[in-house]
Amino acid sequence: MGNNTLVVMMSMLSTVMMLSRRNCVVTGRRNSPAFVAGVHREQQQFATGVFTVGSNQLQQQQSNQRSSSTWSSSSLLRPQMTTVLSMSTTAEEQEQSVEPSSSSTTTSSLVGIDWVREVVATALNEIFDPKEIAKNAATAKLDGKKKKKKNKKKKNVDESAANNKPEEEEQKPKMSEEERNYIIQAAIDAAQPFSTRDAMVTPATKPEFGDYQCNAAMSLAKSAGLNPRECATKIVDQLRPLIQEYMEEPEIAGPGFINFKFKEEYLSQALGVMVTESMGRLGVPEAGDKKKIVVDFSSPNIAKEMHVGHLRSTIIGDTLSNLLTFSGHDVLRLNHVGDWGTQFGMLVEHLRDEFPQALSKETAKDVELGDLVTLYKAAKKRFDADDDFKVRSREGVVKLQAGDKEALAAWESLCAASRVEYQKIYDVLNIAGLNERGESFYNPYLLNVIEDLEGQGLAVKSEGATAVFLDGYTNRDGSPLPMLVRKSDGGFNYATTDLAAIRHRVQMETSDGGEKADRVLYVTDAGQSQHFEMVFAAAKKAGFVTDSVSLEHVPFGLVQGEDGKKFATRSGDTVKLKDLLDEAVRIAGEDMKSRMENPDEDFTDAIADVAKTVGIGAVKYADLSMNRESNYKFSYGRMLSLNGNTAPYMLYAYARICGIVRKATDQPDDQKVVWPEANEILITHDSEKQLIRNLIKLPDVLSEVESELYPNRLCDYLFETSQKFNQFYENCSVNNAETPELKASRLSLCTVSAATIRLLMGFIGIDVVERL
Repeated sequence: MGNNTLVVMMSMLSTVMMLSRRNCVVTGRRNSPAFVAGVHREQQQFATGVFTVGSNQLQQQQSNQRSSSTWSSSSLLRPQMTTVLSMSTTAEEQEQSVEPSSSSTTTSSLVGIDWVREVVATALNEIFDPKEIAKNAATAKLDGKKKKKKNKKKKNVDESAANNKPEEEEQKPKMSEEERNYIIQAAIDAAQPFSTRDAMVTPATKPEFGDYQCNAAMSLAKSAGLNPRECATKIVDQLRPLIQEYMEEPEIAGPGFINFKFKEEYLSQALGVMVTESMGRLGVPEAGDKKKIVVDFSSPNIAKEMHVGHLRSTIIGDTLSNLLTFSGHDVLRLNHVGDWGTQFGMLVEHLRDEFPQALSKETAKDVELGDLVTLYKAAKKRFDADDDFKVRSREGVVKLQAGDKEALAAWESLCAASRVEYQKIYDVLNIAGLNERGESFYNPYLLNVIEDLEGQGLAVKSEGATAVFLDGYTNRDGSPLPMLVRKSDGGFNYATTDLAAIRHRVQMETSDGGEKADRVLYVTDAGQSQHFEMVFAAAKKAGFVTDSVSLEHVPFGLVQGEDGKKFATRSGDTVKLKDLLDEAVRIAGEDMKSRMENPDEDFTDAIADVAKTVGIGAVKYADLSMNRESNYKFSYGRMLSLNGNTAPYMLYAYARICGIVRKATDQPDDQKVVWPEANEILITHDSEKQLIRNLIKLPDVLSEVESELYPNRLCDYLFETSQKFNQFYENCSVNNAETPELKASRLSLCTVSAATIRLLMGFIGIDVVERL
């Protein structure tokens, strides 16, 4: 065949293969064998490469995780479905695994969106042959013609310009029947059973539509030779026996959407499970596919104070770590502190002059370095003004890197003093379990990284330095953008350290001190996005990570002042995180004092603790309630408001529920609330039903945050829950309920609502208070 024909055929193959996989994809199978036995090696490489090019590989991997990272048993009386398929299963095993066993049930967890996706995927595999769907999709793609867009005439258009005919496109070579059959057969061979991702189940867009919506019929209809409503009818007929215990009759809406709504009986049972576990997991099961997850966050710099920029990384990383731990994963929280670099030569030499006792291990522990920021500024001032000191500083870097005892002792003194200051901030923010592993930790592994990259031909000399050049990354002038891994003077770069860290976290055996992580999250500002894209791509290209490992950057935006500019002090300096938190506590205390019956009365320790909880909680919640990728304007007034989606509002909502329960059960105000025992759930008002429908979506919310990594979804759900509770309480009396049974039922609703707020506020790191 001619070269032009081959190019066209391969291009068409790429499109068709992706189309066939879009219609029937099994999660996780990116590097499949050659699609057709006997094809040339080049064609095999092309075929498998269609799905693993550049950064799309990481995106596909993350997408697969979203579809396969499900709870092991997210259901009450849940059939033991196994439609979520393992990356290592064969096609035959996958076909067998979609068989449900509706008689096999459990009673310890809630039905959620993951379960609905499983049953829909099961139904699709029962109704349709994935190979036939792939064949029809490929044939339609090959035979299809683009519809000509109608040219709408616009007023005042130059008639002569409108009459100009476009140049004829270059005629594409005609494809032979053999080539056509090859592409169709390739699509058939690549087809695999329908997965949970193909189920296309999402939360319902409006409550009146139900709880969930399935759009699979819309995408499958054409390839199945049906119109969308016919396709939806087939799916519903197959689904009916699988979901009838939990769902009302599915409704086909519009051109072919399928809506699902929980039965009222199930709502009562599900809330019953939640109330029995109100002091524990609330019916949320642990993850079935438990992973080793490393979360890299906070990362302050030694000898510098933490500033407002560290706030976001610290609390986002901590929240995600808390949630992932709750899900049952093995989570390692790493603090990748900036404890190495050229600035330490300057600091060591300054200590040599000002604090000579810091240069000896025997006396270093007794040295009080004072304000590290002042020390750093003094050293920097000398470095800029004193040429002799500058020379000594550069020589000091060499000594430190060579392991000079005095230099190391001084460096360790700086690190120890910094840890003391950081820990004060972490204690205030309620951050625990953070393991320090700074840049210096990876020093022994850096040279090996360079040697490996050079040995594979990935790292090359560039203007005296050593760099890796990756496809798709260019400078503004179009020239290749280098990722430097070694400076011209022999020093290493951030990318080198990050590559070494990846190898240690992913590749190195645990017996050698490695982590063998399945997933690594990097919580840093959005300005580092390209850096991590390139580091991840280089690690993948060098074979430092396999397809089963996910490296994910979790970027966040800037904290701005209320004027939308850089958040700074009046003098223009960066705001210290300690000062910011102290001010939040002060304002919260003043607000509480103004609302006391006697404003002149001194604060008790208990009230002071509440003010601290409110002030610190307000700062954390305000940050986490925003989409992490957005910049946000810092405002004490907004974050400490008792109205809207704020920490004070949520703390008040919890305290209010405590008050309702105390009153209804005759408990004294000055004692800890004793939550009532579980009772039968009765639904007598629509506001009760809507609150329950919201509460049982807890597993869905946690699963979404686990895969998508947006903590603001937790805050959104908290606010929705508090609003639903308010609507319930306005319409349904608890203390004056019509019957004792109804009162007990409504007390159970109070118990679960409070427990949900308590659990999620705990993920955020905010302690709830029973009185406010």
